[in-house]
Amino acid sequence: MRRMKAINDKKLDAIVAASRRAAEERGHGYREQALKMYPWVCGRCGRTFTRTNVSELTVHHRNHNHDDNPSDGSNWELLCLYCHDNEHQRYLDHDHGSLTSDKRPEAATHNPFAALAGLIKK
Repeated sequence: MRRMKAINDKKLDAIVAASRRAAEERGHGYREQALKMYPWVCGRCGRTFTRTNVSELTVHHRNHNHDDNPSDGSNWELLCLYCHDNEHQRYLDHDHGSLTSDKRPEAATHNPFAALAGLIKK
């Protein structure tokens, strides 16, 4: 039979205290504040979340500034992973001008079927 080591109460108390401090510090982060403030629903697709899948719910900064975290949550929006990725991709596309650019792409000049008529006649 294996003999169990005696539990060191002081060490166990220190671990529990450190864990509680870490949980308290996490509770002051903007994600935890937003999860307490808003319902656990994606602001875009409407998917609802529970404790089992809340890790898939993210906090999106509406103005894309992660340092702008007002305590009233006015710069936050809860989005699922997919909608959050989509929002950031749209933001990048907008910055690069691919979605709103007035410039038209140059017309293609290569015609891969240019000699097809001659090949068919043969």
